Amino acid sequence: MPSTMTDIDQQLEYWDTTGAVKTFTHPVAAEWLAGLGDDARVLDYGCGYGRLAGQLQELGFRMIEGVDLSPALVARARTTCPGARFSVLTDPPRLDLPDGGTDLALLFAVLTCIPTDEGQCGVVDELRRVLRPGGLLYLSDYCLQPDERNQARYDRFSAKYGSYGVFETGDGAVCRHHAPEWLGELLAGFEVVRTREIDVATMNGHPARISQWLLSRTDA
Repeated sequence: MPSTMTDIDQQLEYWDTTGAVKTFTHPVAAEWLAGLGDDARVLDYGCGYGRLAGQLQELGFRMIEGVDLSPALVARARTTCPGARFSVLTDPPRLDLPDGGTDLALLFAVLTCIPTDEGQCGVVDELRRVLRPGGLLYLSDYCLQPDERNQARYDRFSAKYGSYGVFETGDGAVCRHHAPEWLGELLAGFEVVRTREIDVATMNGHPARISQWLLSRTDA
């Protein structure tokens, strides 16, 4: 969900074709959500094919809404997890949701699909708007990776995109891995509740280490 129409068109073409059949792997820490009741209002921003919504239903959550830029992924989500509500983002990052009406927002491997600072700030600001004071933001994404393959990609594409960590995959996606300091700045309007780092496989099957943050919306 990048910040300009050109970026949106480029990313949408990928996620409606090649990306529409990918498998996502970032896990949910069920114990992080134990304090929420089954009637919590949950938003999965960048829901993909509904994988997280299905897992949340298994944990007992009943009020789940997923949104995504890709009509193809949303159609897949409606088949994968018919018990949740899914819709296509038509004016990203804007959500058709009231201020302060959401208890939990999930942002799993979404920032990696937004190459610009401006685009990422827009999404985080919108999620802060819809979360109630004290509501939770659960972020899962990639920091800069130390391996040679990723370092070479960062170096190769840094001049083209003007940002170290932005790169193109071999099958046509534009992705971003993040300096931890940037994520801290981006999430400054939230209080950190819990963090962890874990190993996963990327959507293209490569090993990677991800950072997960559970954050609470402050009143400031």
